[in-house]
Amino acid sequence: MNNHYAQPINRRSFLKSSAAGLGSVALSSMLSPQAFAEQIQGTHFAPKAKRIIFLFMSGGPSQHDLFDHKPLLREHHGKELFIREGKEGGFIKSQQRLTGMSSGQASFPIAGHKWDFKQHGKSGAWVSDLMPHTAKIVDDLCFVKSMYTEAINHDPAITFFQTGHQIPGRPSFGSWLSYGLGSANKNLPDFSVLISQGSGRPGGQPIYTKLWGNGFLPSVHQGVQFRAGENPVLYLSNPKGETRQGRRHMLDTLKGLNNVAMDQHFDAETQTRIEQYEMAYRMQMSVPEALSFEDEPKSTFELYGEDSKKPGTFAANCILARRQAERGVRFIQLYHRGWDQHNNMPNALPKQCMDVDQASAALVSDLKQRGMLDDTLVVWGGEFGRTTYCQGKLTETEYGRDHHPRCFTYWMAGGGIKPGITHGQTDEFGYNVVDGGVHVHDFHATMLHQLGIDHEKLTYKYQGRAFRLTDVHGHVVKDILG
Repeated sequence: MNNHYAQPINRRSFLKSSAAGLGSVALSSMLSPQAFAEQIQGTHFAPKAKRIIFLFMSGGPSQHDLFDHKPLLREHHGKELFIREGKEGGFIKSQQRLTGMSSGQASFPIAGHKWDFKQHGKSGAWVSDLMPHTAKIVDDLCFVKSMYTEAINHDPAITFFQTGHQIPGRPSFGSWLSYGLGSANKNLPDFSVLISQGSGRPGGQPIYTKLWGNGFLPSVHQGVQFRAGENPVLYLSNPKGETRQGRRHMLDTLKGLNNVAMDQHFDAETQTRIEQYEMAYRMQMSVPEALSFEDEPKSTFELYGEDSKKPGTFAANCILARRQAERGVRFIQLYHRGWDQHNNMPNALPKQCMDVDQASAALVSDLKQRGMLDDTLVVWGGEFGRTTYCQGKLTETEYGRDHHPRCFTYWMAGGGIKPGITHGQTDEFGYNVVDGGVHVHDFHATMLHQLGIDHEKLTYKYQGRAFRLTDVHGHVVKDILG
């Protein structure tokens, strides 16, 4: 039998025996995958922002009760929203997709907002009385009132906002930035995550690690979660009895073994593991300093509110976000849970707003007074909005709102975004976008643009296809750019 066919060549053998051209490319990517990525990616034009702080309100805040002022909701409180055959009244055609939680209702009464709205600042932006601190900084904000998405349930909707796809497995936004731009501080991760629990609906929609995963990108680009307590990063501290010198010796030995494996198998993930071990070693020194409040003056806590003294709260996480931004972290993701208010909104919503209002406004003001707002993009919003109609029974003291993906509100500040403006418009009942619609893909494209990235050019080839955050969609919303 011909020996050529007895031992067919496989991919590993091919790579090991390849000529210098292919071998040098593979070797350069493994020896310095970050440098290799920067040769391919990097900025495509001058950036307006260096970093993003994303304040994600998990559960979907009600735009009707916070920012999208619709006087007709109060005027027609309790009346039927939908125009339906055989039913009297109605204002909106009943042809939209509803969730299974409210689609079976016999009645869809309009729920007028309980709290008053007022205009604020030179821009005259309408803000609910629930957000008095946000109201003071409206001239620094750009309200996007015409956001929309196809996702109608929490998990796919949140996944969509974090990864550009409703199905889990794609790289998250922060991972794309890490891959595309590299690190601005070798002692801290490019992408960090902070989570706080809302008081309006404790134990609300869960947050999963897939939301800050690297997907098919090298695992060095995944997000790192920081937690409240003595060990802010899991498994970062040395075990009892282990010294820093001992850890250094162990890592050097392990690095040698990994280098042998890399030389044998040409597996780029081996180099990623080496880099992650080294990053963890450096973070043992950098993380305690970055997360310590000892050098923060009293005025900081007065600005962010009393909750900022309590580790793990949204307010404390906002201070941590600013501290990380100062130290070069590219993408800082804050998740605040508890906005999923299908009922008991009169009681729950004020608590949620108390959790975040002062600290969100303080973060913008703090960055501004430090001269950092110009190159820091701050984003505030959730995975979708809430319905105009009441879910369940509407009474004088009780109402709730179901999921509503057709229109909802975000605000942005800094990072080259026009301040003091409102973009987009919904109809008079706040049910459909009528002007300036901004899809999730458009929003992603715009954020990338502010960091100097053309969303169509930030790609990664996987399974024979060039993938990108915005898939095959997305347009930069030029009207909001400064």
